[in-house]
Amino acid sequence: MEYISETVDIIVVGAGHAGIEAALASARLGCKTVLFTLNLDAVGNMPCNPSIGGTGKGHLVYEIDALGGEMGKVADKVCLQSRMLNRGKGPAVHSLRMQADRVKYRILMKQVIENCENLSLVQAEIVDIRRDGENWQAVTKLGAIWSAKSIVICSGTYLCGSIIVGDVAYSGGPDGMFPSDELSENLRKLGVPLVRFKTGTPARIHADSIDYSVLEVQEGDRDAEHFSDIEDGFCQISDLPCYIAYTNEETHKIIRDNIHLSPLYSGRIKGIGPRYCPSIEDKVVRFADKNRHQLFVEPMGTDTKEVYLQGFSSSLPEDVQLKMLHSIKGFENARVMRNAYAIEYDCTDPLALDATLEFKEFPGLFGAGQFNGTSGYEEAAAQGLVAGINAAMRVLGREKLVLPRNSSYIGTLIDDLVTKGTNEPYRIMTSRSEYRLLLRQDNADRRLTEIGRKFGLVSDEQYDRYLLKKKHIEDEIERVRSTSFGPSQELSKLLEEAGSAPNIHGIKMADLLRRPEITYEMLAPIDKARPDFLTKREKQAVEIEIKYEGYIKKELAEAQRFSKLEEKKMPEDIDYYAIRGIRAETQQKLTKFRPKSIGQASRISGVSPADISVLLIYLESYNKNSEEK
Repeated sequence: MEYISETVDIIVVGAGHAGIEAALASARLGCKTVLFTLNLDAVGNMPCNPSIGGTGKGHLVYEIDALGGEMGKVADKVCLQSRMLNRGKGPAVHSLRMQADRVKYRILMKQVIENCENLSLVQAEIVDIRRDGENWQAVTKLGAIWSAKSIVICSGTYLCGSIIVGDVAYSGGPDGMFPSDELSENLRKLGVPLVRFKTGTPARIHADSIDYSVLEVQEGDRDAEHFSDIEDGFCQISDLPCYIAYTNEETHKIIRDNIHLSPLYSGRIKGIGPRYCPSIEDKVVRFADKNRHQLFVEPMGTDTKEVYLQGFSSSLPEDVQLKMLHSIKGFENARVMRNAYAIEYDCTDPLALDATLEFKEFPGLFGAGQFNGTSGYEEAAAQGLVAGINAAMRVLGREKLVLPRNSSYIGTLIDDLVTKGTNEPYRIMTSRSEYRLLLRQDNADRRLTEIGRKFGLVSDEQYDRYLLKKKHIEDEIERVRSTSFGPSQELSKLLEEAGSAPNIHGIKMADLLRRPEITYEMLAPIDKARPDFLTKREKQAVEIEIKYEGYIKKELAEAQRFSKLEEKKMPEDIDYYAIRGIRAETQQKLTKFRPKSIGQASRISGVSPADISVLLIYLESYNKNSEEK
């Protein structure tokens, strides 16, 4: 029997990485918030790999931190190993990946939530979400009716979750949790468009059953980086290295001999899986010419023997999984603690959302995370933060946050989702952005801290640190540009040792630094006026800004051109079928998606440059007529 429980400002459904950021953001902005979870022990759970960051994903975590989010701060405190990926490439693709203690991350994040003012954490299954006039109601399994002005759905992979191993399939969520079946059914009744996706995870192996002596050791960086600028919160544990293993021809033969038993190929799995994180059987079929695949052996934490075998996800039968595992060098006697599985789940079509992550047809209803068709903790947290801010802005009657794609990877992620949609679990990558050199990790705070401050999530302490860092960088860039070195033996020796062209007439410091083989630190012996208070991050920022100045200017010009198209707003009441000169297909798509600007219209699949030219002419005429009226 249903009963009236409480009225709050904002309800967040799901306490995974999206729900956490959404709930913390709305509560910290002064809104009374309740965060529902199926299980209090699963708050902030990492059901897949025990890490935060990675290629493209690390950029998201830096941006979350700059906006005032929590993920990076907690990851720093439970770090097992920190590695900067892609160091051999340019700074645009440098990406921090941090091996995290899975259990400690969950415990610490739960403590942050429990101690947050305006935020209540409640274990309950939400089975229905329905309108209540101008507000919304969320109904629990036990019949409690909670009312709110906004609801953020962050249901992860739990909606009608189905665990699949071989020919065995049963209802369930990740890590043996219950699924959420009734909510999925009621969202459909409400009119929320749902699609079916699939993901999977590898087995967990007992650490003592692995022969590490035959594996490649993968140590963390000695001079480890961290996500947050709160350096005293960084804790690196260096005695738990990762390792690298490889599949082999025997592994691949076992897979090929049993491929008919894979639910991926038998048709049992209907959902679409992530292209960039396929199961091992999918990799063996798709890359038949490869005689081995790399696997990463990662500890789950300091207080557990569970080890994660990244790259070895599978939905093959359990006995086949064991044969595959035991064929790998170093895993001949491996003992499985949790077998690999695939999971199918319902999620929404992100084309139903606008750039604030609010449903176009349901004001006050927001979506974030895997519910929006993405994969990954970082993508989820980024969306949760934006959805939480905007749910709060709606309650407070303030301007909502929309991050354009030239501002951040978060903006790129959301823009891709709401303008292009996705037919598979979406994963952020640096290649998805046209402005990679502008959207680096090292300048995330300079791009986004002011925005986080404006919306009220950046603390005085964080803002003061940012202002000081910004001043140090700007002052040092100016000093480097105005400093010159005359000819000297020291300079000649430095250039010779660096393999750089000699200079006998003197040279500006900035011109020296633009040489690919010269770094900021190399110039220390001849740079007598260098300030001694600059941090590692500040020095890095100075070097990048000087070294890549020409390329950065080009991207800035392109970003400014993009901004002009974004500033050309489309009228909400525009009748696209009345515009002559654009194709019928374009009229249908524009009517369906209702783009907010010319820029957004240009990114809708099927809208051509010729269509945009017609729209620009129409918009100019429309605005002129509006002014005359």
